[in-house]
Amino acid sequence: MNLRAESPTLLVVDDEPSNLESLERIFAREGLSVLTAPDGKEGLEVLRKRRIDVLLTDLMMPNVSGVDLLKAARQVSPETEVVLMTAYGTVETAVEAMREGAYDFITKPLKRAHVVRVVEKALEKQSLLVENRTLRAQLEAARRRPIVGQSLATRRTLEVVQQAAPSAATVLLLGESGTGKELLARQIHELSPRAGRAFVPVNCAAIPEGILEGELFGYEKGAFTGAVARRDGRFAHADGGTLFLDEIGEIPLSVQVKLLRVLQEGEIERLGGKAQKIDIRLVAATNKDLKRAVQDGRFREDLYYRLNVIAVNVPPLRDRADDVPLLVDYFLQRFREKNQKAVSGCTRAALDALCEYDWPGNVRELENAIERAVVLTKNPVIDVDDLPREVRGMPAGLGGGGSGRALSFEIGTPLEEIELRVIHETLRHTKGDKRLAAQLLGIATRTIYRKLDPGSANAEAPKDPE
Repeated sequence: MNLRAESPTLLVVDDEPSNLESLERIFAREGLSVLTAPDGKEGLEVLRKRRIDVLLTDLMMPNVSGVDLLKAARQVSPETEVVLMTAYGTVETAVEAMREGAYDFITKPLKRAHVVRVVEKALEKQSLLVENRTLRAQLEAARRRPIVGQSLATRRTLEVVQQAAPSAATVLLLGESGTGKELLARQIHELSPRAGRAFVPVNCAAIPEGILEGELFGYEKGAFTGAVARRDGRFAHADGGTLFLDEIGEIPLSVQVKLLRVLQEGEIERLGGKAQKIDIRLVAATNKDLKRAVQDGRFREDLYYRLNVIAVNVPPLRDRADDVPLLVDYFLQRFREKNQKAVSGCTRAALDALCEYDWPGNVRELENAIERAVVLTKNPVIDVDDLPREVRGMPAGLGGGGSGRALSFEIGTPLEEIELRVIHETLRHTKGDKRLAAQLLGIATRTIYRKLDPGSANAEAPKDPE
């Protein structure tokens, strides 16, 4: 029998002492860790306290039968494979056992070679199931976006998150749209004692006000027209885990009252139903000024203070500009794999433009810009021309880029003066790089030389490549 680094554990349950002793000796010689129980009740207690790989149980036992033990094992220890022993090897018994989730059944009197082979196969299946579950968890973790950044602002935010996560306190994430508040909420969940349980995100602004209460709290059959069956809400789905309420400032006052009760009493009430206890960790987020909303009567003051136990200010991307190159590298790798494009990086000019832009849409806008560039570029590296116009410093009007100064002109300003001012502002943006300024403006480099110094441009300006 092929053993893992840690010996598998077999639980044998049989009300015949001779069978129990014989099976214990057989499987101990096979290198298994063997536990025994003289009846189903004691066997169930062992399942509750110990990790069991395979349960080998007699079918016909007083009080708690083998099938009863099988059903209980499915609830208490779903990873455990169950093999039934019976002297009544009828087709009906086999069908019932397999329907309830048994791996196999064997008939008495037991033959040593056969029972060892069946248990060995059950162990192999159990090992594969655990391995597949582990691989799926690893793939899911790999699919989750990491929190990328080493700037001081990012490190300070993560320090607060890491301190708050192990507690049971409600956390309120404050910051502009696109700053990664849901990522931080997931981080809080993963670093908490609730990791491994449900993380349920809800965008309150995306659910129409008329159905928000039902979506959050659930409803009973007949609670309203169209409620043809009982339905659990998001709170019930998150029971034992973490509920993330994004855009919580959009919740109407009627729902705020029920949310306050959840935080105060630890219970929810389905529409048309009775109150029931709930165990959740609440993380909320908003890009609104909740203090102003309280003053304006749009948000309950008592709820605000219940939510604002630990407030985490999530910095906008413009305040963590040092993170932009790291984020660019991360999104480049992600989107070139997703789109199967051989894009190795960015030109210096493109990276400079990305770093100088203010990113009013924050990380989400940067993500979209990089995906667009990866998809549309025809070159092995992303250049300035592959970036959106606003990132290149070319908004719809005559203004500068995201970090440039807006240009305005009075009616009657000579066209030549307007051109010069636009060229000077663009050169300021490109730190004097005339070739890059020409690319941004969509003109030839020699045109910039000619506009700046009409008397000598023809003699000194480099010729643009054909």
